[in-house]
Amino acid sequence: MSVEFAPKYHQIEQALRVRVAAARPHDPVPSEAELCDEFGVSRMTARAALQRLAADGLVYRRVGRGTFVAPPVTQRRADMLVRFSAEMRRRGRRPSSRLLGAEVRPASPDEAARLALRPGADVVAVSRLRLADDVPVAIERAVFPGDLRGLLDADLARDSLHETLVRLGRAPANGHASLDAHPATEDDCRLLDLPPGSALLVERRLILDRDDHPLELTESRYAGARYGLQVAFSVDP
Repeated sequence: MSVEFAPKYHQIEQALRVRVAAARPHDPVPSEAELCDEFGVSRMTARAALQRLAADGLVYRRVGRGTFVAPPVTQRRADMLVRFSAEMRRRGRRPSSRLLGAEVRPASPDEAARLALRPGADVVAVSRLRLADDVPVAIERAVFPGDLRGLLDADLARDSLHETLVRLGRAPANGHASLDAHPATEDDCRLLDLPPGSALLVERRLILDRDDHPLELTESRYAGARYGLQVAFSVDP
C-alpha cells in the first residue's frame, strides 16, 4: 500500500510506530488533539491510530492522563509458575495489585469438585488486578478451600498470596494448567484498559499442596499484547 493511498489512520499509525520504537517505556505519546493538529485529521481518525497501537501492546492509555509507550511484553516459561510479583521484579518492573474483591461464599459445583470439597462447602474467593509499572497485565480470580479464610486477614493488595498460604501451613507445590485464547469481555477491557476486540491469554490452573491436596483454583486473564509464554521443547523422533 503506497503512502499516498493509505488511509489517514494508517499513515499516523506507521509514523507513531517509528517514534515508539525510539522511545523509552512510559514516555508520553501525542494526544488525539495533538495528532489532529499535526496530521490535519479528525479526532476519530487519530483515535483509530492510537487504538491499533494499543491493540498491539505498543502503547497504553490512562483516562485523564494520556497515552504512553508500553514496556516490553513480559514472558514466562510455560513449564514453571513463578509468583507474579517475583516474576515482575526479576524483569526489572514494579509489581502491584488492586484488590477487586475478597469473600467467603459457597463453592460452585465445579469448584467443589476440583478442590475435592463437599457440595456447597465454603470457599475463599479473591479477585485482584495485577499490574507492572502501573500497567494492568492480568485479572486474577483465585478460589481456596474455606478453611483458609485466614487469607482474608492479609493485605491482599500488597501481600503475596502464596507466602500467606505458607504461613497458614499450606505450601503450594505443583499443579497443572490449561491455556486458551479468548476475546476480551467488556469488563476485561475496562479493567485492563484495552480496546474492544482485544485478545486475552486465559490460564486456568489447579495448584496442589505438598500432600497433593487441592489448594488453589485460579483463572488468570492476561492482556495478550502484554504477556507471553516461552516454551522449551524436544522434537519427537
